[in-house]
Amino acid sequence: MTATLATPPWAGRTALLALAERLDARFVGGAVRDGLLGQPVADIDLATPLPPETVVERIRAAGLKAVPTGIAHGTVTAILPEGPVEVTTLRHDVSTDGRHAVVAFTDDWRADAARRDFTMNALYVDPATGAVHDYFGGLADLEAGRVRFIGDALQRIAEDHLRILRFFRFHARFGETIDADGLAACTARANDLMALSRERIAAELLKLLVAARAVPVVALMVERGIFRAVIPEIDTAGVTRLARLAEAEAAAGIAPDPIRRLAALLPPDAAEPVGARLKLSNADRKRLIAATAGAGEEGPQALAYRVGLVVAIDRLLLAGASVESIRDWTPPALPLTGGALVARGVRKGPDVARLLRAIETQWIAENFPGPARVAQLADAAVAQA
Repeated sequence: MTATLATPPWAGRTALLALAERLDARFVGGAVRDGLLGQPVADIDLATPLPPETVVERIRAAGLKAVPTGIAHGTVTAILPEGPVEVTTLRHDVSTDGRHAVVAFTDDWRADAARRDFTMNALYVDPATGAVHDYFGGLADLEAGRVRFIGDALQRIAEDHLRILRFFRFHARFGETIDADGLAACTARANDLMALSRERIAAELLKLLVAARAVPVVALMVERGIFRAVIPEIDTAGVTRLARLAEAEAAAGIAPDPIRRLAALLPPDAAEPVGARLKLSNADRKRLIAATAGAGEEGPQALAYRVGLVVAIDRLLLAGASVESIRDWTPPALPLTGGALVARGVRKGPDVARLLRAIETQWIAENFPGPARVAQLADAAVAQA
């Protein structure tokens, strides 16, 4: 199968096209795949047969900055007016250990394609003609919605264990028909995930959870025991909760969120240990734990005032409650200060804080009335103190 990318995502980027010509380069990877599908493109990558040192020289000769971001593996970042672009020399693997690869540079386009993970990611486009170079049937797989390993699936997983999770993530995003060989290989080698850093596992999982078909794919992963070695807390009950959350998000018109969806997958008492195990950021770990605490009984606006809009939306959606009243709501500030209580005769110290909390609680219970009512509440509280 042959194809031409008639309206490429790099159209009109004159500096990028000039650089590609200078480097004898082709566009490769996700930008080509997504461009062929008519989807938005985030990053644009170039592949070139030139050695890294020559790439650096030619980038600088074009008056651009060259950053040797991964030059040992052949990658140089060119800083263009439209933004950075990664340029990588064609290469083939010399040795791999499931996490890292030792590579050698080559001028063989097919050899470079052969070391990539899936056929749909091994498509190259000639900048001058838009012709797509497809060495392993990626165009047919892309058209069929089939995520397929290049070559022997077990061997590709042995080269990089993260490809197990990438297989399912790409299937959740692009897949229509599951590739039987790939599924069997991922199932057989699921325990290989134990050799990966938990940060890499977390990064792939969080991307997977917001993909279009995340729910059925996660269900398949649970059925096949993919998580068992690294996140055994994810089970069929978690899939049921995830499905309910996805329905609630869609009904409310709220975009899927990876931390919220991870919270749905986990039993409440697992949020803290799993967040630590996956080495999530402190902010994400706190949010994951907070999301599982339940919606409470005060009502959506009271909840949003106390814990913030983001966590309140998480809790309400996870509880199957409406978020309509807080979607466009900005929590107000209590129109009362400690100084106002001191002016009413309250002695400075813990009594001020105690009275402020009591007044705030009543203010919330009365649905955030204005300053006049708050002044009445303050007068009453001071009189009773």
